[in-house]
Amino acid sequence: MTNIGKCRYRSSFRRDAKSMANVSPGSRAQTQFIEVEGRRLAYRRFGSGMPIVLCVRFRGTMDSWDPLFLDSLVARGFEVTIFDYSGLGQSTGERTYSPASLAKDAIDLIVALRLGKVVIGGWSVGGMAAQIVMAKAPELVSHAVLIATTPPGPLIKPGEAIFYAMARRENDFEDFVALFFEPASPTSRAAAARSAQRLAERTSDVSPAVPFEWAAQQLGDAPKNPVFPADAVLQALKSTSIPVLHLGADHDIVFPVENWYALNGQLPTLHLVTLPRTGHGPQLEYPEASASHIASFVRARRPMPDRVFLSP
Repeated sequence: MTNIGKCRYRSSFRRDAKSMANVSPGSRAQTQFIEVEGRRLAYRRFGSGMPIVLCVRFRGTMDSWDPLFLDSLVARGFEVTIFDYSGLGQSTGERTYSPASLAKDAIDLIVALRLGKVVIGGWSVGGMAAQIVMAKAPELVSHAVLIATTPPGPLIKPGEAIFYAMARRENDFEDFVALFFEPASPTSRAAAARSAQRLAERTSDVSPAVPFEWAAQQLGDAPKNPVFPADAVLQALKSTSIPVLHLGADHDIVFPVENWYALNGQLPTLHLVTLPRTGHGPQLEYPEASASHIASFVRARRPMPDRVFLSP
């Protein structure tokens, strides 16, 4: 949503950048590049252990992931890979927000880096891409971790119109709070300030922001799923043996978590975690708790054996 690293208020959040870079794997990781099918994908890879590949949000780049969230994943035994989509950030190629194309970027990167089976993760539109990865290339996926995204089925609750206004303009700190946190909560606003500081502390090797004018052209005119409902993806979720976690927020103005709860009983491997007093970026407000939920989920849940699910 926001190009938080390029907001007007960035300069006020640069203190302790050097000390953070010395201890933070996410902030210290250097961008690497790999040529795949005529385009160059930019990525960063750090940590060791279970590989997790994270697909970023709308208008996001590698630098939109909160370093404390990434570092908390590393501390819990993950090898983290983040990347810029084709044509965005530091990657080359044709830019688009078609979730199928974003999913292809992730699949191509997993294969090119020889990561084997990975935890596929995705935030917002990246979560839609992650679902498509799971549906199209299940052999590459051990678990799916979806953050503040939308399911592929019909919606019972649409997003709020205010998102569309903020998604079409350059964003400031108040937009950041309104999108990703709970603006009515002093505690949440304080968490937003801390997250903004962490996001601003990487000052070199930073991916260029996604042009908000171009991104605005990719949106429709009304709150809706831009690609979903997608019946093929929904059917894949209904029949998969891959464990799926959705990590959501109690006040997501983009993709209300209620749409996931409406699928209770229909998706056999779905786990739902909803964090309180926050918005479209629960891992920004609760970076360490989010990493702990993800780590516990991955450790505890193994792919189910193939089963036949009979309709009543």
